[in-house]
Amino acid sequence: MSGPAVRLVVRDRGHDLLGAVHEGESWAAAARRTVASRPAEPVPVDLSGEVKQFLVDHDNRVAVRPMTPGDLPDMARWLVADHVRRWWPTDGDTTLEGVTARYGPSIDGMTPTRMHVAEVNGRSVGFLQDYRVRDHPDFAMLTPDPDAIGVDYAIGEPSWLGRGFGARLLWAWMPRALRRFPDARSLFAAPDHRNAASLRVLDKVGFSRGVWFDEPQSDGGVATVVGCTLDVATVLG
Repeated sequence: MSGPAVRLVVRDRGHDLLGAVHEGESWAAAARRTVASRPAEPVPVDLSGEVKQFLVDHDNRVAVRPMTPGDLPDMARWLVADHVRRWWPTDGDTTLEGVTARYGPSIDGMTPTRMHVAEVNGRSVGFLQDYRVRDHPDFAMLTPDPDAIGVDYAIGEPSWLGRGFGARLLWAWMPRALRRFPDARSLFAAPDHRNAASLRVLDKVGFSRGVWFDEPQSDGGVATVVGCTLDVATVLG
């Protein structure tokens, strides 16, 4: 016997459209069905509660595209922002030359990791990197699903913090990641356990928090991180 249907609400121009997830249906598909007569795509506001909350945003277009060499000056600037460098390892060299040496091979497709830029209304505001977890053996041993798609992300522009765009950029990234890895059954992120803002973003977009573990760092130390997993079938379909 199946349990009670998952409920959802989609807000569109101040009006709440109520819906429910049918058996075998993903949350995203149910939200789209609920607003079938409207042209815009529903995006998550908070998927962590009993009622899944979505929004139809007519004002902001959030997109994710591949990073290019022309984005590296922005990347170098973002990496030294206080809110980014607290959580993002830089190996100490944040010059443009150092950032180019570190991320250029991934931009060129020479590593298993791919780099992306997040845009809001055409303006670059942050970045993501993704990879198949199993391509990083030391990391894969610590995760529940080595075939998962791993993701790390940051909003680089301080003026865009605290406005709900962290969840939006992850949501925009997900279809791109699944086109690259169509067999993936889960997505995985592991923020530092002290990074409450990042953990909350993952909650809002449908990730579930799991085990804590110590992740080796490039400087020889370790960071205690929280493994967070999104079930693709449940959330995205």
